[in-house]
Amino acid sequence: MRCIFVGIEYAGKSTLIQLLGNYYHRFKLRTHGDDHFTLPDASLSPESRALMVDFPDDVKERSQRMQIQYHIEVIKNYHHVLIAGWHIEEAIYSAMYGDDPDNPYYKNYSYHAQRIYEAQVLEARLPDVVLIHVTASDDAIRERMQAHPHDYQIIKEKDIPEIKRRFDEEVEKSLFTHKGRKIVVDTTDKTPQQSLDELLALSEPLITPGELAIRALPIPDGDYEVRYENGMRKMIPVTG
Repeated sequence: MRCIFVGIEYAGKSTLIQLLGNYYHRFKLRTHGDDHFTLPDASLSPESRALMVDFPDDVKERSQRMQIQYHIEVIKNYHHVLIAGWHIEEAIYSAMYGDDPDNPYYKNYSYHAQRIYEAQVLEARLPDVVLIHVTASDDAIRERMQAHPHDYQIIKEKDIPEIKRRFDEEVEKSLFTHKGRKIVVDTTDKTPQQSLDELLALSEPLITPGELAIRALPIPDGDYEVRYENGMRKMIPVTG
């Protein structure tokens, strides 16, 4: 499944990406995860993240533009892609905070390419692209902000309702939604595992028969190795 996770900060995107990646790894499947679209790029070193906050706006925008365009090819070329934010997050946070001198996002953002990015993916006729809108109640977002604040928090507590509204609006505009390639996962009052189980159930109609068959395979608890005996594939638990 080629996944594009979007939603307000603290909704649980990163947690779900980690859990879904682990889920695929249990089947010995490779994933390609990119959870680094929020500024400053979370995949950078602490020193580089601190520097990126003060980059000029045109440098930030150009960097993001190149990242967004590059990941069209990532979505096309990897079977189990886990992307967080991508172009939708940029559109919302730039519009919301581009003029805020205390926020790392940039102003003068050009919105016109949003649907073009999606069209390039859809033109590839991939069978299993899924837009996953992760959301939670306003109170849940506030509680998570207070309990586990991010090093570089983007949203402000007073803006939670408006940001959620903008994500709803942007997701509805998406060509993936128009093509029926969207699911919504509300993480309010759910454990991370419950949210993952809901995601897997909701995504069943959008995945390939091959992935559906893989999901149905019984796998051993703990680590195991794959062996072939007389042409039969076996999953052998690793002990000791």
